[in-house]
Parts: sequence; structure tokens; C-alpha cells
Amino acid sequence: MMTEEMENKHLVLTKSEKKRVVVIGGGFAGIEFIKELDEERYDLVLLDRHNYHTFQPLLYQVATAGLEPDSIAQPLRKLFAGRKNFQFRVANVEKVDTATKVLYTDLGAIDYDMLVVANGTKTNFFGQESIRQNSFPLKQVPHALDLRSHMLQTFEAALLEEDLEKRKGLMQFVIVGGGPTGVELAGAFSELKNHVLPKDYPELDFKQMTVTLVENSDRLLGVMSEFAGRKSEEYLRKFGVEILLNTKMEMLEADKVFLSGNREVPSQNVIWAAGVTGNLIDGFSRENVGRGNRLKTDPFGAVLGMEGVYALGDIALMTHEAKYPDGHPQVAPTAIQQGKRLGKNLNRLDKGLDMVPYAFFDKGTMATIGRNKAVVDLPFWGLSFGGFFAWLTWMFVHILYLVGFRNKVVTFTNWLYSYFTFDRSTRLIIRPFIKAKVQDKMTIEQIG
Repeated sequence: MMTEEMENKHLVLTKSEKKRVVVIGGGFAGIEFIKELDEERYDLVLLDRHNYHTFQPLLYQVATAGLEPDSIAQPLRKLFAGRKNFQFRVANVEKVDTATKVLYTDLGAIDYDMLVVANGTKTNFFGQESIRQNSFPLKQVPHALDLRSHMLQTFEAALLEEDLEKRKGLMQFVIVGGGPTGVELAGAFSELKNHVLPKDYPELDFKQMTVTLVENSDRLLGVMSEFAGRKSEEYLRKFGVEILLNTKMEMLEADKVFLSGNREVPSQNVIWAAGVTGNLIDGFSRENVGRGNRLKTDPFGAVLGMEGVYALGDIALMTHEAKYPDGHPQVAPTAIQQGKRLGKNLNRLDKGLDMVPYAFFDKGTMATIGRNKAVVDLPFWGLSFGGFFAWLTWMFVHILYLVGFRNKVVTFTNWLYSYFTFDRSTRLIIRPFIKAKVQDKMTIEQIG
């Protein structure tokens, strides 16, 4: 909560005569916008709650011990080292006053000429407190590390548990949400069950370990083609994943899941991947906000009804009546393309040229379902395919989009090692997970 003292305090920044552009969020949209913006024309300030950029599509691999977090993260200062007229601050944004063009953070206030909101989304628990308290979201590196530690700790606890029913609850994993994150998590957990964990815990009977994927609709991967949904279901069932379609989570306790149809599943390992909502900042009126708590923008990325305020990526609701009446898909390519377009447009604007409206080029969507299995949709070419070649395509594209040469090399080396050894080498409990502590300290999820 902002105090009067915080509102009157100003963040210390180097002053410049150039127009100041403040960017909130160092995700795909934010960093691509900064790369395109002419450093000679603008004074740029980047704010983020972390000092690194996260490659979110691979968070699930950190959570399931496939990669270390530094393989999918890049320090933001390193990313923009040597850039002129650029300043970065680790800060939490509290609110914005668009009338006076002042942004308020936990470090102090910042004046801006143009504001670019690119702070993405956070987990949507749909108002269900029991789910928020007893499940694991997966939106940030801390979330992934918490889930990894918890997973390993449950197997350590299972070794000591003499009650067979309680041990079963420790070894059952429930994933809620059949989108890309849920599907990829289910595949990764099945790999751990089939190839990795039995070597670590030979005393346990891994027939008792189950992976259940719960989806409220009638198929998986609703954002992809019917072919992709059907193939992903086929692959997961072969890996031993139980799939419950047209099933809703009604309530969640610390050790039990209540599903529609009066079904109960004993489990202390519930991962919530069933939806996101815009990570809104105080100061925007309801007129500025559309479906999914996203900021409504025009085709140039400008927030409707506001001067000098733009929104990019997952937080932006840029609709197209024919193709995208509910907004563009909340995926990395959308954020990257929007960031690049706005950067170029502000350069044009400073030269006195007209801005060019954003047009999304759908390069395709993909999801991996485990070893040698993935699904890929390439709508531009009218192609959908699955299997080993799709898995290779998925690997190539994700390596290509990773930020930083070192991250590309480390990730590829890890994947190569895992492929030939059937092993995941990062099964480390670096910081033991204490559930009650995280529930009491909500700052992670509030900004997630």
C-alpha cells in the first residue's frame, strides 16, 4: 500500500533532455521493444520485480528437474550492457497516475513522457481461496523451484510413511488445466516416474505414483488444432497419464482433491495451470480494461482513451474483429512481434512519420509431451504433425528463442545428456519448500 511518504519520494535516476520512456516488465515484449527503440532518441527506464528475463515456456523443465533456473534466465543488465540512455531498476510498480504522467513504485515516483506496460499476467484462481492456498502455480522461477523442492521432499517423506494410504497421497500428482503448460508438465512427470525416480528411490513402489491431468473442456490443448489435442491425449495415455476431460476441480484441501462427479483424489501435489489474468496496475479505470483483465488497445498498441500509454504482450487486449475478436493469443511470438512493432513506431513518430498498425503473423504453436513426442501446428502452411520430428522442431525453436548464447548451449547440452542417459541431473533440494511460509507471504503470487 502506498503511503504519503512514498508518493512524495522520487526514484533517483540520471536526468536527460530526451523524452523519457518507462517500460514495466522485462519479458519478451519489453526486451524486444527496447532493442528496437532508437537509443539516441529516447531516455529509457526499465522496471522489473526481478533482475532477469525468464524464458517462461521452459519453466516446467526447471520444476521437473530437467534444467537449472540460470539456463532459462538472463540478467537484464547484461542483456542491455553498453546501451546508451538506458537505466534499469528492480522495483515493484504500485500505481500509475496517467493524468500527471507519474508512476509510483516501492522505490519512489517516476515521471514519464511515454509509458509501456508489458508486465504480463498472473495466475487466475477464479476466487477460490482453497485452490490458491493448496496448489502450485507456475509463472515464475521461484514457483518452479518451490515445486521442484516440494516434489523431491514428498518422495523423501514417502520413504518414511508407514501408512499405505498416506504414502499413496504423497505419490499422486494432479495437474489442473489441459493447455500447453499442463500437457508438458504431465509428460515431464511421467518421464520422471518411468525413467528417473525409481533409480533414486528403489524402496518405493512406483506403481503407486500416478499423474492425473484434469481438463474442464472436452479436449486437451484448446488453443491448438483438434489434431494436436487428439495426438497429445494419445501420447500421454501411452506414457501412463490419467486424463479426465469435462471434469472440474470443485475444491482443494491440503491432502485431497475434490472433482466434479463426486470424485475425490488423495494428493498433496496439485499444480494449477488452469488460467491466467492480466497483472493490472492500480490507476487504470474499468473502461480501459477488457476481457481477462487486459488493457484495451488500438492497432498501434496505445491504451484506448489514454495519451502516451501503451500495452504489449499478454497484458494487451488488441482485438481484430475478423481474426481475433477476443484479442491476440497470449504467447511469446505475439509479445515479440508487438514489442518490435511499437519500438519501430516510436522511432517513426519521433521522425514525424505515421505509425504502422500491428499485424500478427502466426508462426505456429507447439507443445512437447515427453521423450520423442510433441505436436506442432503451422497454420501459415496448413500443417499439423506430431511425433519425433515435431519433438525435434520443438527443441530447435525453443533453443532459437532462448536469450543468450550460454543459455542455448547449456540447455542443449542438458537435453542431449538427458536423451542418452534417461536422466535428469538437477534433482536438488537447494532450498527446502515450506508451504505455510509461502501462503503467509503472498508477494510472489500477487506479482506473478
